[in-house]
Amino acid sequence: MSRRQLDWPDTDIGRLARKAVDAFVGAQRIGDRVVPAELSGKDIPATELERYPPELPRDEDALLRLFSAAGRNAVENRAARFMAFFPTRGLPAGALAAMLAAGYNRPTGAPDYAPNLVRMEHSLMRWLCDLFALPGGSIGTMTSGTSISTLIAVAAAADTLPDVASRANATVYVTEQTHHCVVKALRVAGFPATALREVPMTPDWDMDPEAARGMVAADRAAGRLPFLLVGTAGTTASGAIDALGELADLADEEDLWFHVDGAYGGFFQLTERGGRRLAGIGRADSIALDPPKTLFLPFGTGVLLVREAAHLHRTFSQRGDYMTDLDDDSLPAYADLGPELSREYRASQLWLPLHLHGVAAFRETLDDMLSLAEFAHDDLAGDPALEVGPRPRLATVVFRLADGTDEDNRGLLRWINQDGRTHLSGCVVEGRYFLRMTVLNPATYRSEVEGALAGIHDAVRRRVLTHQRGGGA
Repeated sequence: MSRRQLDWPDTDIGRLARKAVDAFVGAQRIGDRVVPAELSGKDIPATELERYPPELPRDEDALLRLFSAAGRNAVENRAARFMAFFPTRGLPAGALAAMLAAGYNRPTGAPDYAPNLVRMEHSLMRWLCDLFALPGGSIGTMTSGTSISTLIAVAAAADTLPDVASRANATVYVTEQTHHCVVKALRVAGFPATALREVPMTPDWDMDPEAARGMVAADRAAGRLPFLLVGTAGTTASGAIDALGELADLADEEDLWFHVDGAYGGFFQLTERGGRRLAGIGRADSIALDPPKTLFLPFGTGVLLVREAAHLHRTFSQRGDYMTDLDDDSLPAYADLGPELSREYRASQLWLPLHLHGVAAFRETLDDMLSLAEFAHDDLAGDPALEVGPRPRLATVVFRLADGTDEDNRGLLRWINQDGRTHLSGCVVEGRYFLRMTVLNPATYRSEVEGALAGIHDAVRRRVLTHQRGGGA
């Protein structure tokens, strides 16, 4: 019987794998430019990029070259001076772990068919629960990212309400800096826009606990049903950390589900400074974490920790009649902790880097990022032409021209980014436009930060000279 074309022999698999590994190694070479000189993709014919899959096989070398060229023609978010949004280094160990997991391609929604892989994931989740001092009965599950983690948490919280009809009367407490994935999750879970309450912030841009307490009381007095309080351990715009301990007190007093978005700042719990600044996070009912940001892993790995596993089981546990033979209760059935059944084994991307490098390597890197951000803040604060935001509690520094309009500051950002070697981003806080600089890459050292700062100061001087000569920003 002849072999089917999709049934490759080991020799063919090995040949393509070796070529793919060569391409992978080439992808790890990162130059000093964040933005390529030509980002439009004109060097690659659109007809090639948009070509439909053919009826007959194409040349494997040509396909690998095309994929590599497309991957290179992108903003280099792994570069040492990419400081816009959250740099994502994508540790090679994480990418290789993903390749291994895909190679074995085991189902891990239930433990029966790959119990050892599930046991390794469960060990990671128990370690994380211990890291955040969550009690016995807590549990964790890996997701595709914080947006899905947040949706799972909101769905579980919603099931604490008396019934579905009560969602029309429920209220949720956030700030203007709460990530928009919370709003999206509420919408998907069936909550009306009227459920959202925006709590005022303190001068440090974190949630004002007393203002939140007053809003909850006012809603109860008006006959509404407060049920969810969202704290943030590192806002996207500025890295602000809410007073998690005080918010946990409020949640206890008012019987609210307390969710903490720790996508940015959660893993700073590994450091001594971060642990102090995140005090109270372990009292949350749910915590969303994003390893790509602060464990430098590839995109597509998220974590949700929940204080009581029973909440996730109540919302997501469901078995089809074709699953009656799956009865191993010694390990968690991850299909009962979220919406996915045929889930990929994302845990490999967390397990291999942590064991290969050791936790201390991540702790030291994160601690260094905190110091570099403080250094950058102090440097920018010394420039009289600039206004800086609050001292960073994580690795983000925000600043703006002291005498400039929002449009002036957008112009300044364009000037800083124009050489393609440093890349910052902007944000709006309390109606004002700021530039933001996030130092969060294992390849970023003081020299790279100093280079970025020199570019910022040079752009500020050029802006001042341009204005003195009567030009625009």
